[in-house]
Amino acid sequence: MKKIRIALLVLLVPLLLSPFVYVQANKMIYAKKVNAYLLEEEHHSKDEIKSVKGVWGVKLPPFYVVVVFKDEPDVEYIYFAHNSIMQFEYRLSPEGRARGITRSDLKHYIPRD
Repeated sequence: MKKIRIALLVLLVPLLLSPFVYVQANKMIYAKKVNAYLLEEEHHSKDEIKSVKGVWGVKLPPFYVVVVFKDEPDVEYIYFAHNSIMQFEYRLSPEGRARGITRSDLKHYIPRD
């Protein structure tokens, strides 16, 4: 009976942990893709980028990346990195909205065609 419990435990633990590992791994993969894109293709320096964070969301697509640049701390740029990397939208912080930041003020916004 004890061997059966141990065997069940050995089988259940990885099964229960696999969704968490999947989400964390994909957040890291997508963040690395976008970071490489910003450095290699958009020619930003590491010093320009404040943060690159992979996010698991409720809406589709489930994974996206939030980028904040040091010279625009009140703006979050949203990137998708599924097949190709694309800046999808931006979000202003409450402080940015209070300052009256508009789309024309954004330094890193890439309009979609």
